[in-house]
This record gives sequence, C-alpha cells and structure tokens, in this order.
Amino acid sequence: MSSQTVVLKVGMSCQGCVGAVNRVLGKMEGVESFDINLEEQKVTVKGNVQPEAVLQTVAKTGKKTAFWENEAPAAEPGNKPSEISIAVSTEPENKPSEISATASAEPENKASETATVVA
Repeated sequence: MSSQTVVLKVGMSCQGCVGAVNRVLGKMEGVESFDINLEEQKVTVKGNVQPEAVLQTVAKTGKKTAFWENEAPAAEPGNKPSEISIAVSTEPENKPSEISATASAEPENKASETATVVA
C-alpha cells in the first residue's frame, strides 16, 4: 500500500476536540503525519492508510466526521445550482401595491365640475 493523503471534515469546536482527534490518530497504525485545523474543522492525515479506516477512527471520538469534498461539485458537469435558484427567486408571488394604486388613482371631484358647466 502506498502513502496517501486523507482529508476529513470533523465537527470540532474547541481544543478538547482537537486533543481527542490527536489521540486517536496518534495511535493509528500507518499514520506518518497529520494536521488538525480547528478553524476550518479540517483534518489532513498522511501515511499508509485506507481513507475509510481513517474516517472510522476519527468518528470514534464522537465528532461529526465526513470526507472533505471540495472538488466534488466542480467535477459534476450537470450541477448548476446557481442558475436554478435565480430562476426560482425572480418570480414575484403577489402584487398588492399595483392593484391598490389603480383603484385610488381615480379623481374624486368630477361631480362638481359637471355641476359648474350645467349652471
């Protein structure tokens, strides 16, 4: 088995979380090095390891653990969520202001004008 890099997203909120992940990776067989980034909630593991085994080991800490998938959406050619959301969000649902504006635009003093013309 050759050396590889496994990147995980781990739900860590404090140094205690980092310590827990640090402990399990330190004991794991085949791990050459690892980096834990609390701010990004990113754990990078290098060594002769299986990605699934690393995921399972880190998940034993009780933290929410998943593979880091930053390249996945770009790799799928049919995935264009921005176009879909724009088309949906441009549809107006109701137009109460236009209805009330046309109703109140009628002048109210036509009766007095006709009265003056007749007299």
